[in-house]
Amino acid sequence: MGSSHADGSAIAERHRSKHREATADTAFGGWIDGERRTDGPERGIEDPVIGESIVEVPQCDIGDVDGAVDAAWSAFEGGWTDASVRDRSKRLFEWADALADHVEELTLLECLDCGKPISQARGEVEGAIDTLEFYASAVRAHRGSEVPAGDDLHLYTTQEPYGVVGQIVPWNYPLWAAAWKLGPALAAGNACVLKPASDTPLSTIRAAQLSEGIFPDGVLNVVPGSGSDVGQAVAAHEDIRKVSFTGSTGVGSGVMHAAADRVAPVTMELGGKSPFIVFPDADLEKVVSAVADGIFYSTGEICDAFSRAIVHDSVADEFTERFVEAAESHVLGDPLDEVTTMGPLTSGEQLETVTGYIETGKGEAELLCGGGTPGNPALSAGHYVEPTVFRGVTNDTTIGSEEIFGPVQTIQTFEDYDEAIELANDTQYGLASGIGTESTSLVHRTADDLDAGLVYVNEYGPIMPDAPYGGFKQSGFGKDLGLEALEHYQRTKSVYVNLDEPEL
Repeated sequence: MGSSHADGSAIAERHRSKHREATADTAFGGWIDGERRTDGPERGIEDPVIGESIVEVPQCDIGDVDGAVDAAWSAFEGGWTDASVRDRSKRLFEWADALADHVEELTLLECLDCGKPISQARGEVEGAIDTLEFYASAVRAHRGSEVPAGDDLHLYTTQEPYGVVGQIVPWNYPLWAAAWKLGPALAAGNACVLKPASDTPLSTIRAAQLSEGIFPDGVLNVVPGSGSDVGQAVAAHEDIRKVSFTGSTGVGSGVMHAAADRVAPVTMELGGKSPFIVFPDADLEKVVSAVADGIFYSTGEICDAFSRAIVHDSVADEFTERFVEAAESHVLGDPLDEVTTMGPLTSGEQLETVTGYIETGKGEAELLCGGGTPGNPALSAGHYVEPTVFRGVTNDTTIGSEEIFGPVQTIQTFEDYDEAIELANDTQYGLASGIGTESTSLVHRTADDLDAGLVYVNEYGPIMPDAPYGGFKQSGFGKDLGLEALEHYQRTKSVYVNLDEPEL
């Protein structure tokens, strides 16, 4: 397994220098009613590579959430509700252009507080911009419908925004996930109150600041703070008419309960334990790469990770040998280095969680590689864990059934098609799935039989704003992305116009 060659002191000094560069001209904090909020108790945002604070961010409280909701309603009722589709589209394009002018700044922030390799961070910032541009375009083509009810009745539907919506995003895709929610919500004509993740708020706060002068004050609000206080306040607020949440299934359940008390609609994008079925005819070079990308990208901190490889007996040995080679080829190192392919986990808490699962797995299955922290002393201050592969896993084991959210792959085998589908669907989750085969017929049959909202064929990704993203079962309901997300942020109204016979 490779690692970068810089020593620990050089990495630490480089990161401290980048902390100063990334934060020198920015006062981080809440963004409410078009203004920075820099008062309140501060929380240090940790750099997971060196375990030191990047910057202290003032935290919002329940009162700030109230203020943000009031500002959002004032903006909505004060003119945003009357903004034309053309105007909303134009402003979204302007915001996307502003973010594009700051790609490297946003990329650095994402790299520093998430620990993502910088090439991945850059791709996700660009993905966020692409998402905003998609909704700026899509809303211009969005239509109501006419219902052919009869000659004496003109019946049609229109779409209107909810008003003020609340959004809670996770720590693993900070800016991209925020764009998934803000893009369709703003395009649909809503005003937003968004809570970024406590561990990784920097890029989202900065992106909101870059909207200054583009959206009317109060249309876009960002309230950093704890999930238990600020997140709960967003979920339960009486004046927030819809809530969209991305995160763990456990926390999502609490958000649903809070919204249910006032009968507010919710969109839930939750956990996953995604299978990838490798059929006997699969191109193993292509499929090994796909499964490896699907579990080791972003250090496995991805909700649609291909954490379960389900491989036909006839190719299992060759697949396993190639997969272990792929795992061991990853370069663990400083995410600021372009050669690094795997950075640290985002937090010490997540490192403890992942290593705990690995220790459990050692008693449940055969460890093929990894299973610890890298031996390179230059990385000892960071939250690093090696790419880890287990064989002989079953669905009733802890590591075979629970979401680990780290670079831990399990491999199990099957003999026939029905067994493969049974193993793949034997999970409480249903977010993503994968198919490795060269047979078109097998692709379509398997895609129909897999109980998951996403099916990837011979690849991991891409994720495009054009198509809906979301899962089944404990993975949630409703969709981010696609035209479906735009519809989720609108209410449909039916209008009946009875027509009399014309009199001349």
